[in-house]
Amino acid sequence: MQTLSATDLTLGYGENIIIDDLNIAIPKGEITVLIGANGSGKSTLLRSLARLLKPKGGDIVLDGENIAKMGTKEVAKKLSILPQGPVTPEGLSVMELVKQGRHPHRGFLKQWSKDDEDAVNDALESTNMLDLKDRSVDSLSGGQRQRAWIAMTLAQETDAILLDEPTTYLDMAHQIDVLDLLFDLNEKDGRTIIMVLHDLNLACRYAHNVVSIKDKQIYATGKPEEIVTCNLVHDVFQMKCDVTYDPRFGTPMCIPHGKGRCVFANQNQQSAITS
Repeated sequence: MQTLSATDLTLGYGENIIIDDLNIAIPKGEITVLIGANGSGKSTLLRSLARLLKPKGGDIVLDGENIAKMGTKEVAKKLSILPQGPVTPEGLSVMELVKQGRHPHRGFLKQWSKDDEDAVNDALESTNMLDLKDRSVDSLSGGQRQRAWIAMTLAQETDAILLDEPTTYLDMAHQIDVLDLLFDLNEKDGRTIIMVLHDLNLACRYAHNVVSIKDKQIYATGKPEEIVTCNLVHDVFQMKCDVTYDPRFGTPMCIPHGKGRCVFANQNQQSAITS
């Protein structure tokens, strides 16, 4: 069963068309990563799937229903989105931020309930943020802050989570920390994860499905080990590379060409190291 799909989708800003007549189906319960060059439309596509951007043409369907005809709270109960670089109001605590994720489940006169409390505590526990719940969000490290925002999306209790470059501005350790968290949410809870990533090697490691975008269209989509090739990298990113296999995970690993120090004494040493 597909949880989210788009048919003949056209997106843009004013007269500028970013995505044109695109078709996509997001598999339920898997991790899908959108890749492409800067300006290719990855974030624009993600925003439209979350109903933050109205299409110029085509339809987006969520669990069999046209998303344009659904109420805002109804959509927010089924999918949540974490934009790139969200801004937290000054002085807001982690607990206060995560509580905002319960907004779709609350009516105008509805009191804070045990279900709300349980959802917030579960979200804090899942993201290892319980011990930091009383800290202000702006006092946290980059990785902790990203976990706090993810906790807020978890408190929405949606089956699908959309994230726009969730590892931007994070160091290597915190990138892996955040991606491992999302991987666990998918493995343990069956959450559908849809995200934009710039790091092709991390996309290949974590994604069940990769969607590459070029020239306002989908260039290729499928399992990373089936579609990520030197030709794809050259065509989508205009970059020459070698594609080998990650020695730990067996997923595709891109080694870009370009300038840099070369420590190989001869070709035989290079072959021995890369084999």
